[in-house]
Amino acid sequence: QVQLVESGGGLVQTGGSLRLSCAASGIIFRFNAMGWHRQAPGKQRELVAVITSGGSTNYADSVKGRFTISRDNAKNTVYLQMNSLKPEDTAVYYCRNWDGTRGSWGQGTQVTVSS
Repeated sequence: QVQLVESGGGLVQTGGSLRLSCAASGIIFRFNAMGWHRQAPGKQRELVAVITSGGSTNYADSVKGRFTISRDNAKNTVYLQMNSLKPEDTAVYYCRNWDGTRGSWGQGTQVTVSS
């Protein structure tokens, strides 16, 4: 069974920072691309950032320059460093893996940015 467990969400003021973590089990972590997605109430889930098994990264335009995705294969963990946070970043943030064929979702962690 695949388990993806997010942590690190919380309440922060505009301009503040948070670091999200996602601990993975039940997969061969180094063979998986890992991504962060977010979903605000009443809106579609959107891709925020992805890091491939080789370490290449891609970001949504809305977070480029502010967020950084990274991975630690020895710890089976992917991170999302979020800086210069804005109220529009408020959402539930979800971790996802992809092994080339399929993936799974974590349970999500709430990020709230106050104006």
